[in-house]
Amino acid sequence: MQRITKAIIPVAGLGTRFLPATKAEPKEMLPIVDKPVVQYLVEEAVASGITDIIFITGRDKRTIEDHFDVAPGLERTLEEKGKTEAAKLVRDISNLARFAYVRQKYPRGDGDALLTAAHLIGDEPVAVLFGDDLILSKTPALKQLISVYKKYGGPIVALAEVPPEVVPTKGIVKGEKVDARVVRIRETIEKPKLKDAPSNLAVVGKYIITPDVMRMLAKVKAGSDGELRLAHALDAVARKGDVYGVKLEGEWLDCGSKFGFLKATVRFGLEHPETRKEFKEFLRTLS
Repeated sequence: MQRITKAIIPVAGLGTRFLPATKAEPKEMLPIVDKPVVQYLVEEAVASGITDIIFITGRDKRTIEDHFDVAPGLERTLEEKGKTEAAKLVRDISNLARFAYVRQKYPRGDGDALLTAAHLIGDEPVAVLFGDDLILSKTPALKQLISVYKKYGGPIVALAEVPPEVVPTKGIVKGEKVDARVVRIRETIEKPKLKDAPSNLAVVGKYIITPDVMRMLAKVKAGSDGELRLAHALDAVARKGDVYGVKLEGEWLDCGSKFGFLKATVRFGLEHPETRKEFKEFLRTLS
């Protein structure tokens, strides 16, 4: 079984739910405590054994490239001021992985975004991480997916159990239990009514996709909105073979909404060694 060394991170979205903050700043660069959301994803990938990160970008996303590039002037200034630890912190970001950038010309869906990077993937399995989903866990979420991939093969989808009130807002999977944390997915139903939902297992934006998924992406048709979705290709593959879902260990923090972003900031703030003590005491004063 081929080792997974590459991860695609699509970051071409407009981030309209966070306007006006995203007028001039990519949503993926909004900070949670002291790191942009996208850096958490890169660090998750690297901690899972990934060596190459491919960003699918769009217009006005150069800040992301700059963030993961070297910054000699800033490093030199910090060194001159005796802030060697800060200089190392900045330097280490550019050394996390090997980075490549591909621009999606038009907003035609996440499936179209992935196809723009097909020439960089070839006939390899690849991880896909979307910017709205962070998992607070001891074992990196992607590492959990890779572990299941090594055991079962086939495309892998991250899943999380959600309460009834959340079910109608997510993609919910239908499938059969394989073991304690793995299901064989037969179909994904987007935002079902609670009474029609086949389970309470929601799709989290983390995947391992195999070459047959990429080939299927090139065949399936776009939806009525003109957007090509990864979910459509995965459903098509699931009808012919096996697609597995993994119930992640850890806390799912969906940063795609204002409330979710605030919740993630609180949770990571309570974990950060520089802020957790004072922040916890501050939160107690609000109760």
